[in-house]
Amino acid sequence: MSRHGGSREASQLGRRLEALNEARELAAGALPEETLAEALQVLERASSRRSLSADHTVVGFFGATGSGKSSLFNAVNGAEIATAAVRRPTTSEPLASIWGQDGSGPLLDWLAVDKRHPAPAVPGFADEASGLILLDLPDFDSTRAANREIVQRMVGLVDVLVWVLDPQKYADAAVHNDFLAPLASHGAVTMVVLNQVDRLPEADVGPVLDSLKGILARDGLGKVPVLGVSALGGTGVDKVRSTIRHVVAQRQAAAQRLAADVSRAAARLAEASGPGEAAGLKAAAKSRLAAHLAAAANVPLVVDAVVRSYRLEATRRTGWPVTRWLARLRPDPLRRLNLRREGAGPQLGRTSLPPAGAPERARTDAAVRDFADAASEGAPGPWRAVIRDAARQGRDRLPDALDQAIAGADLKADRTSWWWAVFNVAQWLALLTAVGGFGWLGVLAGLGYLQLPVPEVPMVQGWPVPTMMIAGGALLGIVLAITGKFIAGAVARMRGAAARKRLNSAVADVAERQVVEPVAREVARLKSFNAALRAAAPR
Repeated sequence: MSRHGGSREASQLGRRLEALNEARELAAGALPEETLAEALQVLERASSRRSLSADHTVVGFFGATGSGKSSLFNAVNGAEIATAAVRRPTTSEPLASIWGQDGSGPLLDWLAVDKRHPAPAVPGFADEASGLILLDLPDFDSTRAANREIVQRMVGLVDVLVWVLDPQKYADAAVHNDFLAPLASHGAVTMVVLNQVDRLPEADVGPVLDSLKGILARDGLGKVPVLGVSALGGTGVDKVRSTIRHVVAQRQAAAQRLAADVSRAAARLAEASGPGEAAGLKAAAKSRLAAHLAAAANVPLVVDAVVRSYRLEATRRTGWPVTRWLARLRPDPLRRLNLRREGAGPQLGRTSLPPAGAPERARTDAAVRDFADAASEGAPGPWRAVIRDAARQGRDRLPDALDQAIAGADLKADRTSWWWAVFNVAQWLALLTAVGGFGWLGVLAGLGYLQLPVPEVPMVQGWPVPTMMIAGGALLGIVLAITGKFIAGAVARMRGAAARKRLNSAVADVAERQVVEPVAREVARLKSFNAALRAAAPR
C-alpha cells in the first residue's frame, strides 16, 4: 500500500472516530449506558493503538481446547516456540513470536504480553513478514476464568484474528454465537483455519469445508478466507503463511481492525437508537401551543379587564360631572389583578389572577403533550422519550413563567386619550351653562319673591334664555355622556385587541423558552446524532 494511500486511510479513520465520539456524546442520556460505554472503549482502544507502532501487525491465534492452535502457531513459525515456552498441555498465557523489526516493546506492553520470542528465519517468509507479531493465546473454552478473560480482551485488541477450528467442533455454537457472529463486521481482518484435516477421509475434506463456509456465511462472515490445514502434517501451512504475509505487506490490518471496531460500535448505537428522524417543529403546532397556553394563563380575563378598565377610566374622565364621582367608587379591574402600572415604576412580579385549576392544568398538559408528540413524530423510541421529557420539564415551570409574563407585559393601561380632555371641558361647560341658567332663574325668582322689580328675560324664538341654558346644558351633558360611552367602547376594544396581541406575544415567548426551545434542542440533537452515525458508518 502506498504512503499516500495509508495517509488517506488514516485520515478517513480519524474522521470516523471523531464522528463516533460525537454520536456517543450526543446520545448521552438517550441511549443505554452500556452501549455508550462500548463506544467509549472502542475510542480509547483506537487512541492507544494509533499512538503505538504502525509498522507492526498483531495476529492472534484463537481456538478451543484440542483444536491444535499451538501446533499451528509452531508450524507457521517453523519452530516449537509454544512447546518450548509452555509446559502445560494447554496455553495459559499469551506468547508472542516477533518477526524482524524492533520497537515492538510498547505495543506488547499495551497488549500485556510478557512472554516474547524472536521468530526464526523461515525461507521466503521472514523478510516479507517483517513487523509481524504472532500471538498464541489461551483456549477460549478454558475452564479457567483468567484464560477466558485474556481471550475476551485479546479479541478486542489484536489486529488480525485467526480462528483455529477442528473437524469435530467446527460447528460448535459457542464459538459461532459468542465470538464469530458478533464480529461479523471484522471480516476484513478475520481468517478461519480448519486444522487437523488429515483426520478426515480425503473425500470428506471438501464437504466439511463447504459446511464450515455455510455456517460462517450465516454468521455474516461469508467472505473470510477459510483454509484447510494439517499443522502436524504440514498440509496448507504455506497457504496460511502466504495469507498472513499478504496482510502484513499491505500494512492496513491495524487500521482495518479499528475501522471494523468503529463500524460495530456505530451499528450498536444505531441498533439501540433505531432508525428515523423527528418531524420537528411546525408553525401550526407552535401556534396551537401558544393559543392553549394563553387560554390557560387567563389572557381572555386580562383582556376583558383592560377593556373594562378603560371604559371605567373614560367614565371617570368624561362622564357627567354630577354623577361621574359614582364611577370612582367602582374598583379598577386591572388594579384588582395587580396589573395596573403605578406611574413609570416597574410592575409587580406577580399577578392576582386566579391560580390554574384542574381544567386549566389539564389543558396545559395536553397542549404540551400534543406539541411534543407532533415534534417527535417519526423519531426512534428512545429519542421520542427524550423529546417528550424535555417538553415535560418545561411544562412544570410554565405556571410561574406565564404569570410573570402576564405581570411583565405592558398593557398600555396608563395611557390617556386626547379626547378625554375635550369631552371633560365640554361637560364642565355644559354643566356650568345649566347651573348658570338655574342661577339666572333663581335670581329672578328671588326678586319676584321679594316683590322687587324683575327685569325682562331675553327670549330666543319665544324661549327664555335661562331656560334654554338649562335645557341646552343638560342635553349637551347627556349627549356627551352617550357619545363618550360609544367612543370609550370602541377605543376600549382597540386597547383590548392591542393588549391581547402583546399578551399572546408574551405567552408565546414563554412557550418558546420553556417548551419549544428544549424540544428543538432535542430534535436537533437527534438530527446531529444520525448525521454523526452516518459519518462513522462504513462507506
